[in-house]
Amino acid sequence: MDPVGVAAAPDAGPGPAWQSKCPWGAPNTTSISCSLADVMSEQLAKELQLEEENAAFPEVVAVAEGPFITGENIDTSSDLMLAQMLQMEFDREYDAQLRREEKKINGDSKVSISFENYRKVHPYDSDSSEDEVDWQDTRHDPYRADKPTTTPRKGFIGKGKDITTKHDEVVCGRKNTARMENFAPEFQVGDGIGMDLKLSNQVFNALKQHAYSEERRSARLHEKKEHSTAEKAVDPKTRLLLYKMVNAGMLETITGCISTGKESVVFHAYGGKSATEDKVIPPECAIKVFKTTLNEFKNRDKYIKDDYRFKDRFSKLNPRKIIRMWAEKEMHNLTRMQNAGIPCPQVVILKKHVLVMSFIGQDQVPAPKLKDVTLSSEDMKKAYYQILNMMQQLYKECNLVHADLSEYNMLWHDGKVWLIDVSQSVEPTHPHGLEFLFRDCRNVSQFFQKGGVAEALNERELFNAVSGLNITADDEVDFQAEIEALEKMNEDHVQNHGKKLSMSSSDGDPPIYDE
Repeated sequence: MDPVGVAAAPDAGPGPAWQSKCPWGAPNTTSISCSLADVMSEQLAKELQLEEENAAFPEVVAVAEGPFITGENIDTSSDLMLAQMLQMEFDREYDAQLRREEKKINGDSKVSISFENYRKVHPYDSDSSEDEVDWQDTRHDPYRADKPTTTPRKGFIGKGKDITTKHDEVVCGRKNTARMENFAPEFQVGDGIGMDLKLSNQVFNALKQHAYSEERRSARLHEKKEHSTAEKAVDPKTRLLLYKMVNAGMLETITGCISTGKESVVFHAYGGKSATEDKVIPPECAIKVFKTTLNEFKNRDKYIKDDYRFKDRFSKLNPRKIIRMWAEKEMHNLTRMQNAGIPCPQVVILKKHVLVMSFIGQDQVPAPKLKDVTLSSEDMKKAYYQILNMMQQLYKECNLVHADLSEYNMLWHDGKVWLIDVSQSVEPTHPHGLEFLFRDCRNVSQFFQKGGVAEALNERELFNAVSGLNITADDEVDFQAEIEALEKMNEDHVQNHGKKLSMSSSDGDPPIYDE
C-alpha cells in the first residue's frame, strides 16, 4: 500500500470506506499553502501555462527556439541598442525602395542604372530578397501580355540551325503588331499582342498610312465644325449670333447666301425694328460673316498690324482676335466713307465677326459688279469720273486708301458706282499706303482704258491726281522708287516722333509734317 494513502486515511474522518470512493460524492480537496512571492512570480506563471498546454495538446512537439531577438537574450534597457535596431530596420526598408526604383527606371532597357552607392546595408547583411518587388511600383503589368523581345544590335540571335535574324517573318510580324499601339487613340487596334498576331510589313504600312490620314481628316473636320465658317454655311457660334439678332427683332428673317469670298460670306436678310428710335434699320440688309479660319488671313495681316489705329491691339499670339479686329476695321472705314458722302453700304451693327449693313440691290437681287455689267460709253465715262472723285474724297477727306480697289469691289446700282469691301483699307501714313494707292490706280486705269474711255489717265497720272503729289519720273521703276522713299521717310518720322506725315501737298515740294 502506498504510504501516502495510508497516511491520508486517518484524515478522511469517520464513516464507511465506500463513501470516499463514491463518484457522486464531493471530491476531497487539499489546499497547498504558498507565499505571495510565489503567486507574483512570472516563472511560476509560465510553468503553469506550459503544464496546461502540455495537458491539452500532448501531441504537439515543442519548436526549438531559434536565434530570435527576445527579451531574454537582448538587453532592451540600453537606448543605444534600441537605436541601432531601429536604424538597421530603416536601412533595410530604404534599400528595398532603392531596388524598386531601379527596376522601375530600367524596365526592359538595354542600358541600366544602379543605386548601389546609395545603399545603407551591404548585400550580405540584407535579409530582403531581390525578387520581392511590388509590381504596382513598376511598369510591368501582370495582366498585360509581354511585348516581343527585341533583337540584339548584332542583328541575330541563336547559333547554328537555331539562328534567327531581324528579318525573320515571325519576329517582324510580332514587332509590327506591337508598333500598332503607337497609333492615335481613336484608331482601334485591339489586343493583337495577346492574340499573337503577326502583321506583314505591307499590311502594317497600309494601316499606318490609313491611321495618319484619318487623324488629319478628323482634325480638319473638327476645325470646320467648331472654329470655321464654311462656304455658304455658318458654325454654331455664328448661328447663335444670328439667332439672337432675329429674336431681338433687329432682323425679320435671313433668306440665304448671296456671295462668298476668300475671307467672308454674305447673307441677305430683311430688316426689323430697332430698339432705339435714332437708329433706322433698312428694309433689306446684308450680313457679312468673316470666316474664322486663319488660312485666308495668313498673308493679310500686313494690312492691320502696321495700321496705327490698330497697331497697339494687334497681337501675333492671339490670331483669332485678328478676325474680329478685321470686322471692326471695316465698320470704322465704312463710317468714315458714309460721313464723307461716298456711296457705300450703311453700317447697322457689329457683333464680333458679324457685320450687318444695308443691302445694295433690290428684292434679294444684289447689284452687279462693275466687271459684270455692260455700260454704254456715256455711263462708262460717268463711272470713271465718279470713281476718280471718290478716290480723291477717300484719300483727302476720309484719310484712307482702299488698298484693293478694282472692278470686283465696285457695284453699279441706281446709275452710280458703290464701293464695297473696305476691310483692308488703310491710312496713307501706313508703311505701304502709297504702294497700295499706286496699285489701285493701276487697276482702275487699266479697266477703263480697256473699256474705251479715252479720257482715262494712266496709273502715274492718276496717282498724282488722287494724292496731290507731283512725282515726276520718266518710267514706272523710278516712280515706285520715289514712292518707297516717301514711305520710308514717313515711317522713320512716326517711329522717332510719333507724328504722321501729311501727303496732301499740291506742289512738288517734299511732304510737310503736321506739328
